[in-house]
Amino acid sequence: MKTINNLSLIIGTVNGSGSQSANLILLRSIFRMGIPVGGKNLFPSNIAGLPTWFAIRINEKGYTSIPHKMNIVIAMNQQTADADIDHLEVDGLFIHNSSLRFTKPLPNNSLAIDFTKIAGVVSDSIKLKKLLTNIVYVGVLAEMLGIPEEILNTTIADQFNNKKSVVDLNQAAAKAGREYFKNSVQQQTPWNLQQRDLNKGKILIDGNTAAGLGSVFAGCSFASWYPITPSSSLAESFESYCRKLRTNSQKENLYSVIQAEDELSAITMVAGAGWAGARAMTATSGPGISLMAETAGLMYFAEIPGVIWNVQRAGPSTGLPTRTLQGDILACAQLSHGDTRHPLLFPANPEECFSMAQMAFDLAERLQTLVFVMSDLDLGMNQWISDDFSYSQKPYDRGKILSAQDLEKVQKFDRYKDIDGDGIPYRTLPGTEHDLAGYFTRGTGHDESAKYTENPEVFEKLLDRLTKKWETTKTLVPKPIVDIQTKEIGLIAYGSTDAAINEIRQTLLDQGIKTSYMRLKAYPFSKEVDDFLTQHKKIFVLEQNRDGQMKKLLMQDFPLHAAKISSSLSYDGWPSRAQKFVDGVLRGNN
Repeated sequence: MKTINNLSLIIGTVNGSGSQSANLILLRSIFRMGIPVGGKNLFPSNIAGLPTWFAIRINEKGYTSIPHKMNIVIAMNQQTADADIDHLEVDGLFIHNSSLRFTKPLPNNSLAIDFTKIAGVVSDSIKLKKLLTNIVYVGVLAEMLGIPEEILNTTIADQFNNKKSVVDLNQAAAKAGREYFKNSVQQQTPWNLQQRDLNKGKILIDGNTAAGLGSVFAGCSFASWYPITPSSSLAESFESYCRKLRTNSQKENLYSVIQAEDELSAITMVAGAGWAGARAMTATSGPGISLMAETAGLMYFAEIPGVIWNVQRAGPSTGLPTRTLQGDILACAQLSHGDTRHPLLFPANPEECFSMAQMAFDLAERLQTLVFVMSDLDLGMNQWISDDFSYSQKPYDRGKILSAQDLEKVQKFDRYKDIDGDGIPYRTLPGTEHDLAGYFTRGTGHDESAKYTENPEVFEKLLDRLTKKWETTKTLVPKPIVDIQTKEIGLIAYGSTDAAINEIRQTLLDQGIKTSYMRLKAYPFSKEVDDFLTQHKKIFVLEQNRDGQMKKLLMQDFPLHAAKISSSLSYDGWPSRAQKFVDGVLRGNN
């Protein structure tokens, strides 16, 4: 009996060999069949030559977490040929290029194919044969699994922008792979794909593209950035969409994008643009965050709005630049020196990368502070099935900005005075034509009128007001999503870890463990977080870092609940894998 629409596979190739295009064609073809699918690209940090893998999970329940063992392994790289065997489950199928040599026994269910020879039927160019070899294995898999030829050919055409010569060549290579499997492979495989209609209203997109587009729709008009994996494509996406959407009828740009000389310059430009009244952002990753610390403190203390997209990667130091972790939570929450606290937003999917963009800028301007959007490499660079985006009809929240007309109604303007009792002062923008509008922005001690002071009482009062503003922040950030099924065990996760939660909870339920779940969407924590902790006897925080950073924030903010909070962690650089988190919960629940 065939297993329908439920399998996992991984392809081991060489970085820079053209396999990325082939793997995306395979992934997108399955998506167009209406079947839920997820793809994870595991690539090295060099330009070319080192091993790379692409894993695909197909599951009608929408599970996209990559299992430890795969149904199908395709080995195309001599460097990893032996190790690739270890990815295969006991009854899986091992497909390999017949030119590979192995030092360990091949699995019982193995299939050797001369992909290079098949590609040679399509082209005798040595360079092209190397590239077309990848499309050949796509054709083999398409025939094996039942991907319609029309869908595959359309996806190939889209991948290569309908450039006829390239499209024809790749379609021919895919067809050659199909014909080989149809005519030369006798063995039956237990997996089959059948068209469904489960992706209606969905799109396949990466989080960085969604964040770039969302930032345009959020009214961002200034971005400064310095290239760093895995955030560079976010800034590039923003600029690309600005070229299409942020020009006037005279084709004049209504935006500014600057590639700075380093991350220090990038964040100081954001500070200047935010001070001037622009919605301004930068995109970076952990090492860049470290360099931005001093200016982050300035923006907190001088109360200047701005947004940092942190697409997290594996650290410390330069770490694994092309692997994913949620390792910057503590660093960003209190980035800089002294008593500094910053709001964090945690998008869990591309749709939230889009929608949280406006939320980030609204919060930054309402609170007059720096806001971090905490994405990661998996969410930012991999392809995710997402709900289609809807443009928010909510007006931008520019916060407490006084116009010349507003100033005309008051006798005195004190830049850092709390008038409304929420800890948030009023501000003016440069160029406001009124005698009261001007003030001197300081990163050193200042009083309510923005004048320099070293008076201890005045300084203490200022920090107390910033604490009051932090309490106000708790009422403005998005509330967590909560599903209570039991009062015994509660699971807490955030960001891309959420993608594995349904499978984690079902696996635990199959073993007799019922769980509740809370997905955090922001820090600081709102009242609902305290309520969830109160309601459950035992809490497990599922996160992708070694030190349980979110757990530490929860224990710090809710010390009365600290004894009941445990961790289930993954920090090997792989995107979240359900079984690893399940194992952590089972160990902690014994």
